[in-house]
Amino acid sequence: MRDSESALDIVQEAMMRLSEKYGDRPMEEFPPLFQRILQNAIRDHFRRSKARSFWTTFFSALLPSSRDPGEEDTDPLDLLEAPRTGKLAETPHEALEQAEILAIIEEEVARLPLRQREAFLLRYWEDMDVAETATVMGCSEGSVKTHCSRATHTLAAALKGKGITL
Repeated sequence: MRDSESALDIVQEAMMRLSEKYGDRPMEEFPPLFQRILQNAIRDHFRRSKARSFWTTFFSALLPSSRDPGEEDTDPLDLLEAPRTGKLAETPHEALEQAEILAIIEEEVARLPLRQREAFLLRYWEDMDVAETATVMGCSEGSVKTHCSRATHTLAAALKGKGITL
């Protein structure tokens, strides 16, 4: 890990999982259990980062490139849905184009099967992790991952088919 804060968060999360799920086990079992839990937490972190990076990059490409260099990085989804304040589009044509693209994205998300749409919105719009999403949806973490993967592939193909590319 290159980010020490993320590394500490991952270790803390792994320790919490160990104590919550395996606290009743003998002390001798803790080292291998903790190692496996930590490995899984690291994999989850990188998977989440990869998925978030994909959507952040995709939606960032839809925003105008003429933002203030000193402006703090923000979630591109927030910027797309923000009221038109002049920061998003410099011309009426750009504002119309952004509104049309957002409408297409919303339309394609609405066409997703219910469980895929639910998983996608909870994970990427509500920024929940896999465990939180699984709890809300009442399914396994593996199901959440499958639904999200299918949703992102379906959306990417639909948007590409409508001529929206990076």
